[in-house]
Amino acid sequence: MEIGEYPLQNEEIALEALKAAMEAYSNGRGEWPSMTTEERVLHVKKFIDKMNEQKDNVVISLMWEIGKSYDDSVKEFDRTIKYIIDTINEVIELDRNSSKFSIVDNYIAQIRRSPLGVVLSMGPYNYPLNETFTTLIPAIIMGNTTIVKPPRYGVLLYKYLLKAFQESFPPGVVNIIFGRGSDIIPPIMRTGNVNVLAFVGSSRSADLIRQQHPIPHRLRCVLGMDAKNPAIILKDADLDLTINECIEGTLSFNGQRCTAIKMIFVHDSIKNKFLEKFATAVDNIKIGMSWIKGIKITPIPDENRLKYFLEIIEDAKNNGARIINNNGGLNAYNFFYPTILYPVNKDMRIWTEEQFGPIIPITSFNNLEEPILYITNSNYGQQASIFGYNKEDIAYIIDALSNQVSRININSQCQRGPDVFPFTGRKDSAEGTLSVFDALRAFSIRTMVAAKSCDSNKNIIRNIVKNRESKFLSTEFIL
Repeated sequence: MEIGEYPLQNEEIALEALKAAMEAYSNGRGEWPSMTTEERVLHVKKFIDKMNEQKDNVVISLMWEIGKSYDDSVKEFDRTIKYIIDTINEVIELDRNSSKFSIVDNYIAQIRRSPLGVVLSMGPYNYPLNETFTTLIPAIIMGNTTIVKPPRYGVLLYKYLLKAFQESFPPGVVNIIFGRGSDIIPPIMRTGNVNVLAFVGSSRSADLIRQQHPIPHRLRCVLGMDAKNPAIILKDADLDLTINECIEGTLSFNGQRCTAIKMIFVHDSIKNKFLEKFATAVDNIKIGMSWIKGIKITPIPDENRLKYFLEIIEDAKNNGARIINNNGGLNAYNFFYPTILYPVNKDMRIWTEEQFGPIIPITSFNNLEEPILYITNSNYGQQASIFGYNKEDIAYIIDALSNQVSRININSQCQRGPDVFPFTGRKDSAEGTLSVFDALRAFSIRTMVAAKSCDSNKNIIRNIVKNRESKFLSTEFIL
């Protein structure tokens, strides 16, 4: 059944979008970057109203195209709206704090944040609305102009937002291009006219895109990439709580999340009890179509992923692992049943590769150094979860991992939110930090007007401010 269509645009149209973004920015003198923060906020608020009008269409599109459950599709929309509102509140506070002057060492200065230029924003298929908007919204509210390339899956929802963008922002501020990334992204990057790359996806893809830019030191990158987040289950862990959190952590949206738990280390003394309970819980998960209430496992949008799942399962079995849940490995059409592999080891692909799907590798340990060494040697460093109550052990793991990953969760799954918390990673997992607070700074730079604190300079500044002759040099306060 056909659920929609979108154009496969070519290099010529992609370059037209770039031209529109450049003209709208106009070396920082365009209408949009020249606006005050308050003026830009009004445009974003208008967009929220128009976006809300399309909620049902966007939610249904999400559900059908990427197989996300209806409830989770609603949550993605609502979370995105909240993110935009939180961003508005944060940028107002940032502007208020910047409306004052500082006097230091006989210098008077005002420091504000200014935009960077043209931003290329590319989100992932698993959160095609939310994770695209977590870069797009802070980019435009800080005065940048943007080009948005939706993901291969999750593209249809943008059909319902095109008019909202058009009616909310001046021409050229938001330019959405459709098509194969390999056809339309390299020509844009090769011009050298993209100032910021905001990308959420694989590190391999990020590297390929970044390498196209001819002046790399002029390109700021905000990247969310791969992860292989482990859970460490100590011998005194509350198994009921741990299993619930690990189910959510490994299998929410079929495990298709960079923040998912993708490796489980369980203490040898409780491994049998944990494996038995965990396998039973996984086999009791409901599988079905996205619109059915209470469904956890839904269709996988990319058929090639199913082939990959079968490959890494077979590789694990050939190297000593077995499937320990009754329904593990079953698949039909685009459904793939959650599969628990135990015991996994370093000879298997699943040991290092990010599976990004409903496959759960588990191994046991006796010494805390075993999972710590795994994380230390990993190419990735986003998050880790610790389950247990022994304060000495937890403190030891925290200290060992605090310079290896960017978030350590205690008795809870790996996750992104709340969105006011920093979201980043080490090694190949991320570059730059995203949160409501950090994103505004990622898409802007501090700019300062300074003068020696003499009477003549004071009079110049005083008159400019008093007569409102500058939008930058101002003490206007957003109420």
